[in-house]
Amino acid sequence: MKCFYYLAPTLKSTHEISDDLHGVGIKDFYIHVISKDESGLRQHHIHSSNYLETLDVIRVGFMGAALGFFVGLLCIEAMRYFQPFGPDVPEYVYLIVAALATLFGAWEGGLIGVGIENNKLVRFHDDVEAGKYLILIYARKQKEDAIRAMMGDKHGEAELIAVDRYFLNPFTRVIRSARSGADSKALQKG
Repeated sequence: MKCFYYLAPTLKSTHEISDDLHGVGIKDFYIHVISKDESGLRQHHIHSSNYLETLDVIRVGFMGAALGFFVGLLCIEAMRYFQPFGPDVPEYVYLIVAALATLFGAWEGGLIGVGIENNKLVRFHDDVEAGKYLILIYARKQKEDAIRAMMGDKHGEAELIAVDRYFLNPFTRVIRSARSGADSKALQKG
């Protein structure tokens, strides 16, 4: 499943794009709009983005879990070397220490991620702050051509600015980004 990033200039245009996407068989679940004007999206019944898309909870949470696991391994080695509980500590205690450190790291990472904008959306931050509407369209392979054709035919005002093959994978980057005419044409084909 790919994620198409379109930048629309107005709320009216965004509403028309949403309606036309419904016309080609894309449900609200697969259309998410990121905007400074959340109340305008609600008033026009446009599906807004969720926190997992706009915040970096997942990516930073995974990084925290990895760091916690590493710290847990260091604690296990320190426990084995210094033996603060004696030499007869059962092996499952070490597993519990590693698990607790990993979970604590994931929890802390998630809390930090709540305060950070999603790394995939940072490059579009200025456009959204300027009042534009970033439309994320998740498309299965069989719908990609219909979306591209409809957007090209009916919505020339909306600019295809990026395509991401794996939006749900927090460690991938947006694979293509276009701002010039040549890049935009290559993006339309890709």
